[in-house]
Amino acid sequence: MHGYRTNLWTTARIAELIRSQFGIQYHRDHVGRLMHSLNWSPQKPDRRALERNEQAIVRRQQKDWPRIKKTLRGWMPT
Repeated sequence: MHGYRTNLWTTARIAELIRSQFGIQYHRDHVGRLMHSLNWSPQKPDRRALERNEQAIVRRQQKDWPRIKKTLRGWMPT
C-alpha cells in the first residue's frame, strides 16, 4: 500500500509516487488527464473484511443456504 492506510489510489497519491520514483513532478489534475489519455478509469477497491474466509462462505452457501431458502407452502410475507 506504499505507506497509505487504504488501497484507494488518488491522483495526488499517484503524482507523489511518480515524483518519488522518477523525480518528475506533476500536478494531480494533470495526472488525471494522463490517466484519461491512457483510457484508465478511476476504480475503488472492493471493501471486504481482512478476516473474510472464502472457504467458509462457500461451505455455508452449499450447505446452509438451501435449507434456509426453503419456506413453508402458503407462507407469504405480510
